[in-house]
Amino acid sequence: MEKVCPDRFHVCFKLGQIIMIKETRPWTNMVDLTHLFSDRPKIRMPRNLRSCYVKQVGEQINLVIPFLGKPKPVVSWLKDGQPLDVKRVNIRNSDKDSILFIRTSQREDSGVYEMTVKVDSFEDKAFITLQILPGPPVSMKLVDAWGFNAALEWIPPKDNGNTDITGYTVQKADRKTGEWFTVLEHYHRLTATVSDLIMGNSYAFRVFSENQVGMSEKSAVTKEVATIQKTGIVYKPPEYPEHDFSEAPKFTTPLNDRAATVGYTTKLLCSVRGSPKPKIEWLKNQMVIGDDPKFRQISNQGICSLEIRKPCSFDGGVYTCRAKNAQGEATVSCKLEVKRMYLNHWLSQEDHYRGLIP
Repeated sequence: MEKVCPDRFHVCFKLGQIIMIKETRPWTNMVDLTHLFSDRPKIRMPRNLRSCYVKQVGEQINLVIPFLGKPKPVVSWLKDGQPLDVKRVNIRNSDKDSILFIRTSQREDSGVYEMTVKVDSFEDKAFITLQILPGPPVSMKLVDAWGFNAALEWIPPKDNGNTDITGYTVQKADRKTGEWFTVLEHYHRLTATVSDLIMGNSYAFRVFSENQVGMSEKSAVTKEVATIQKTGIVYKPPEYPEHDFSEAPKFTTPLNDRAATVGYTTKLLCSVRGSPKPKIEWLKNQMVIGDDPKFRQISNQGICSLEIRKPCSFDGGVYTCRAKNAQGEATVSCKLEVKRMYLNHWLSQEDHYRGLIP
């Protein structure tokens, strides 16, 4: 397709592109003006790649970088200023984007990647910083467990993520709960002692490696568990000398002399203590009363009583209470007087109440 311009030039088009411009004059020199109608290249860097891009050792890396430019730009990649290793990094380019693909990342993949997009004499560049986190320590071993402590050691990781290992994080977990708690952070040695463990519990331990990028995703875990044995503490109660509570009988309340009236029941009372419990006997005029139904003998909680039912004048005398056990015996006595009731006494009382006697 051709179009005649007023300035005597013929512009030739093909599929929407300008192929050439030729003058209408008889001479045949042609001028290539394609660069006057091209778009400058521009890389549209994704937001997540504008800062440091972090991956773990062994993870897959797939970066898609879109760009603009007409005609199709020429895309090139460098790593740390050097050409890419095509055995490890695959580059796939299209009209709109470029894809950087690493199937399994390694520590040597860390670095600064430079992407250049060029159209004729125009170009645009972008930089991507890739950091590979370190791998876990190779192994961790429980060396010893004593008291409330556990000694640990481990081997540093094979992959440090292309940066120096800055430290280690050690954690413990009680086998009962299975929850992990950090006991050491930013630790620089390859051996450690964990203290203040709880008696009777069993513990597992793990360690993470750290570099400037962060902490390793995986950890090395001890195969053995540290069991904090219960110490054989046996409670021995203090030995006290056995107290001898044996005591000979002793009357705490004696018998009191008293008078009774013929025909009216009366009672004699006293109290005694002793260990073992003493045997109680009642005597009248030094003679054991025994099982005489006229008398009722009661002994309860150290209180001793003798009930004399409807006494007569012959029941008067000296009454004795005797207490006896293996430690000894004790006695207490009183005098009982039984008085007779006279008729004239009752008459005088009756006359007094009737007002006959003033």
